[in-house]
Amino acid sequence: MPKPKYKRVVLKLSGEALAGSKGSGIDQETLHAIARQVREVRDLGVEIAVVVGGGNLWRGVMGSAQGMDRATADYIGMLATVMNALALQDALEKHGVETRVQTAIEMRQIAEPYIRRRAIRHLEKGRVVIFASGTGNPYFSTDTAAALRAAEIEAEVILMAKRVDGVYDADPLVHPEARRYKDLAYLEVINKGLAVMDTTATSLCMDNRIPIVVFGLNEAGNIKRAVMGEEVGTYVGGRG
Repeated sequence: MPKPKYKRVVLKLSGEALAGSKGSGIDQETLHAIARQVREVRDLGVEIAVVVGGGNLWRGVMGSAQGMDRATADYIGMLATVMNALALQDALEKHGVETRVQTAIEMRQIAEPYIRRRAIRHLEKGRVVIFASGTGNPYFSTDTAAALRAAEIEAEVILMAKRVDGVYDADPLVHPEARRYKDLAYLEVINKGLAVMDTTATSLCMDNRIPIVVFGLNEAGNIKRAVMGEEVGTYVGGRG
């Protein structure tokens, strides 16, 4: 039986991914579909950490654009990621996957504080660790949190699960003729302004040589395919 290409991974889930076709909120059917895919990867012996966004519930940038203090708006967004993390934890545990939620902002009644060595120990014991609250700081995205946590726990790759099946030279939902990239260098992503991660997150991945695989979450089994090293979506790294 083929072995996984990666032993320890960070899976980045946007808040929108948890909303499914509803567009906002948390869709239980989508949540359980994700949980089944994560369990499938965990059962391969892969250590998996998850970073969740909160855009299905709140976006700090939008709140700021409407006149709210930016730091306050971002903190509300961090709390949204905690709600998503708890929902994902519930779904995973219903599928028999032991999990721990760790938050960058302490709230001990519902989650552990983020402690790097403890997170690594959980992974080594086969638990899925869900990182919430972003980096714990305003002005930083959950993409940056994914890059930071990946570097800290020495993950071998970041798996970016999105609603589209890779990185395109234009929005494929608006431009049907848009071309999907098979692979990209970090600097190409930055210089072309491609919607993979924000610049801070991409630079952090480049500096620490952490590859990024961008793929569609809607197709069942894609997380496993990415972990196995199959050609799925767009691969970012190497030449940057």
